[in-house]
Amino acid sequence: MAAAPAPAQPKGATGVLVLADGSVIWGHGFGAEGVAVGEVCFNTAMTGYQEVMSDPSYAGQIITFTFPHIGNVGANNEDIESANPHALGCVVREPVTAAANFRSQRRFDDWMKAWGRIGISGVDTRALTKRIREGGAPNGVIAHNKAGQFDIKKLLSQAKAWPGLEGMDLASVISATQNYSWDDGLWTLAGGYAVHSGNPDGPHVVAIDYGMKRNILRNLVAAGARVTVVPATATFDEIMSLKPAGIFLSNGPGDPAATGVHAVPTIQKILNAGLPLFGICLGHQLLGLAVGAKTLKMTQGHRGANHPVKRLYDGRVEITSMNHGFAVDTETLPATARPTHISLFDGTLAGLELTDRPAFSVQYHPEASPGPQDSQYLFEKFVGSLASTRSL
Repeated sequence: MAAAPAPAQPKGATGVLVLADGSVIWGHGFGAEGVAVGEVCFNTAMTGYQEVMSDPSYAGQIITFTFPHIGNVGANNEDIESANPHALGCVVREPVTAAANFRSQRRFDDWMKAWGRIGISGVDTRALTKRIREGGAPNGVIAHNKAGQFDIKKLLSQAKAWPGLEGMDLASVISATQNYSWDDGLWTLAGGYAVHSGNPDGPHVVAIDYGMKRNILRNLVAAGARVTVVPATATFDEIMSLKPAGIFLSNGPGDPAATGVHAVPTIQKILNAGLPLFGICLGHQLLGLAVGAKTLKMTQGHRGANHPVKRLYDGRVEITSMNHGFAVDTETLPATARPTHISLFDGTLAGLELTDRPAFSVQYHPEASPGPQDSQYLFEKFVGSLASTRSL
């Protein structure tokens, strides 16, 4: 169905979202001025907008926040998941107000501007979210110009020309470029981030960075691991030279099948070596691909902090945080891979484990703690299983 004719630009409009089907959504720009093209998705979390914007899994995406009051607690230098924000921009309902939180160090719109990220307020985010839910995540262009000057035809052309996330290996683009060690533990109100001095006597975990969230590393350290991070393109021999007791596969953006072209052969060698392995999000999808399963593009994806997941072996329900637009197709799992968790929203696969090798993974983000500690056991399970594992 063709989109309705573009509405005339309202007086005072300084921001616009142009979708590939010709839809034009006006608003008020904030953050950086400029233009960015990507996939338009939505996130239902009521808190954590700064963590969301800095999550590497959002590379190539424009986020529609369903919670109306985004920016109300400001921004700080602690609640970030990577060195740079990776989401291209965001669409919100209400104007960004002055910060009302004792931890705030600057306004959210100032933070967005400093990192070159574009925002639009004054948008009917309910209508946009409903559109995405029913028709899938569209390609679009977000633009902010203080003078309100926009070339809509050019923006529409950019939206139509963008190829979409399918087939994109974004993990290789945003991954670390060299090895590094990680020492920080979990954050507390009284002391900030704990430093564990690398847990020198702990089992050595090599974490492959496909777009790693920092809080994953903090949880591995807090569980007792000594952690070294390697790039997404690290070879099996390079990984093994670090003498790991276990391997972690991180979250990340883009199409898992595209990243799997170079990642899957390495993961298969790791599995054949018998090393314990734990994966989250993209890492979960890559593990699935490594054992012969297929992945598929979801219509709207799962993005939010209140997703119920059922643990199949005991029936317990975990409240989880999710951020993914692809999923492992349960029907393609081999006999040696069994489902361990499923989404109670739509029944998609949310966890798996291998029956012939020490490897497991989950689609959701236990480090995001929406439960808040429903899924903390996963880090303890993984690192605990390494305590008696001899480093190779």
